[in-house]
Amino acid sequence: MKIKAAVVTETGGPEVLRLADVELAWPQGPLDVLVELRTAALNPADIFFRQLGGYLSGPDPFVLGHDGMGIVREVGAAVSAVKPGDRVCFCNGGIGGVMGSYAEASVVPEWQLAKVPAGIDDITAAALPLVAITCWESLYERAAVQPGEHVLIHGGAGGTGHVAIQLAALRGARVASTISSPEKARIVEDLGAALTINYRDRDFAAEALNWSGGIAVAFDNAGADVMQKTYRAMAPYGRVITLMGIAPDDADLNAYNLNLALHNVMMLTPMWKGLTDRLRQQAQIMAKALALVAEGKLRLLLSETFVLPDVAKAHAFLESGKAVGKVTLKIS
Repeated sequence: MKIKAAVVTETGGPEVLRLADVELAWPQGPLDVLVELRTAALNPADIFFRQLGGYLSGPDPFVLGHDGMGIVREVGAAVSAVKPGDRVCFCNGGIGGVMGSYAEASVVPEWQLAKVPAGIDDITAAALPLVAITCWESLYERAAVQPGEHVLIHGGAGGTGHVAIQLAALRGARVASTISSPEKARIVEDLGAALTINYRDRDFAAEALNWSGGIAVAFDNAGADVMQKTYRAMAPYGRVITLMGIAPDDADLNAYNLNLALHNVMMLTPMWKGLTDRLRQQAQIMAKALALVAEGKLRLLLSETFVLPDVAKAHAFLESGKAVGKVTLKIS
């Protein structure tokens, strides 16, 4: 079947994204589901793949996007968990191999879908999957955040950071967050941060250490320089989670001397490596996070929403650093 999608035919800047007709194979396997997409969400990983290409070889042209929300239109012969007409969301595709969610439709395995509860709007449902899975795996599975612990979240007003603050607070942790403006400070305080530190004009490591006596868990989504500085703020046997790759130790060897546990979190690994059991677990995380949203315990900050033909503008906006929360695409 022919659908419209935002395609990448060469690597580069936002301008390489364009709308085109592509072929979507349907029907496929007995456990596959055809989803007519309403919304998709942008993630920083999309910029990486646009600039450097997909992890996997796959259809040409390449379609980006991991997060999607839509309506089930048709199901494979063995599908039992969803039916036509159901509202669903997912994190699937966009790394090569499987077509991403910047498209009018997607084919998704039944076990990678989560039903969207009534009362959750389309944009929120699309914005949730990747960030919820990332933060859940980071804070609950890897770091095992405990009540009363001091947790430092970098970039708390960003697409990932604002979810991390809330999940840490829901576990009873005391949360500090780095931010870059008074406006962002107010936002993260409203989400549950007890301390905000403007990293542009203050020594965040010194202030976090003074506040906590030693951070138990740090969540890094800023990169090697910030992670390396974070080591100074940590308590002995602290846990540092990074989405950006582990940084070398600092000059004082704090990571070594404090016996820190350093964890890489790359939530796309199960998709990249075809780890079906982990993908099923990630879908379960999505369902739990959706329940928290439905109960009013978890909020998604939504920045700008663009229409699919303006996907290049959406990418440029995401790269500008101006977004507070998630950037999304309206498909239909």
